[in-house]
Amino acid sequence: MAQERAGNSFIRQFPELMRGKTIVYVHGFGSSAQTGTVARLRQVLPSARVVAEDIPLHPEEGFRMLRALVEREQPQLILGTSMGGMYAEMLYGFDRILVNPAFRMADTMREHGLTGAQRFQQPRSDGVQDFIVTKALVKEYQTMTERCFSGVTEEEKNRVFGLFGDADELVDTYDLFLSHYPQAIRFHGGHRLEDQSFMHAVVPVIRWIDDRQEQRGRKVIHLGLETLRDAMGQPRSSVQKVFRHLLEKYELYIVTEAPSCAPDGLAAVLSWAQRAFDAPAWNHVIFCNQRQLLVGDYLVADADVEDFMGGVIRFGDGPFKTWEDIGVFFDRLGDA
Repeated sequence: MAQERAGNSFIRQFPELMRGKTIVYVHGFGSSAQTGTVARLRQVLPSARVVAEDIPLHPEEGFRMLRALVEREQPQLILGTSMGGMYAEMLYGFDRILVNPAFRMADTMREHGLTGAQRFQQPRSDGVQDFIVTKALVKEYQTMTERCFSGVTEEEKNRVFGLFGDADELVDTYDLFLSHYPQAIRFHGGHRLEDQSFMHAVVPVIRWIDDRQEQRGRKVIHLGLETLRDAMGQPRSSVQKVFRHLLEKYELYIVTEAPSCAPDGLAAVLSWAQRAFDAPAWNHVIFCNQRQLLVGDYLVADADVEDFMGGVIRFGDGPFKTWEDIGVFFDRLGDA
């Protein structure tokens, strides 16, 4: 059961998620193991062990340290952000999440004022506060990034998720990632992770990975698109809140008519779902004209569906007039 942390409506704790497992966090350029993302991981996943170390400034030294770290810790998950995403991609053999990975580090350093005199954003264990980025160091990063994607196999393609902020002001390597890995996901947010983007994008992907590792099945709820948005095409009242709440226990799929029959078309529906529900909508939209053929435990629709094998909840009728009513129903059901 998720527990909300007082004073922050976004941060919630999930004691059952990644229980007893080790997560290695790989920080970004000019940062340290004291970054806020480490604190978030420890707050949200209190039953997991989160390991992070300061990465040396020189990339060859940094990569050797990280390779030794993961060999020693044997983590169930590696999470890397920005430069850390670049390093994490090359840490083959582990489940990994890359957030806004900076696969073109040398270009990023040149284009965004990351050369010359710099200061670390957080305290470092060695007490060093200032450093200098020289042309030689930029060249070292150029050489390092040329090694990205060198170990991609069919197995690796299923072990790596890429998360890309739709308002990232520093890097955009979505297309580059997608040319090597299929699991590329846009999320609402900029380059730096904030509480909201962490909870709405990173945590759902961690849940998918944890479920897969544990071979954990969740009951499935199919949600008719017509129940999720109003006549103006906007998310209905409270639907986003209830969606995220249900996501803690259930596997959710959005269902609509096949593209040939849908006025919006496939791309528009996918875009709407992503805008409304963020990363959890990725790969969870079903186009289907015969809903009775769906395999699932529940279907929320605006009309009866005969021969559906699970339970049908008719949105707008009887006790299910609002999404708050549906949320209360599933809370009382408690069968996940």
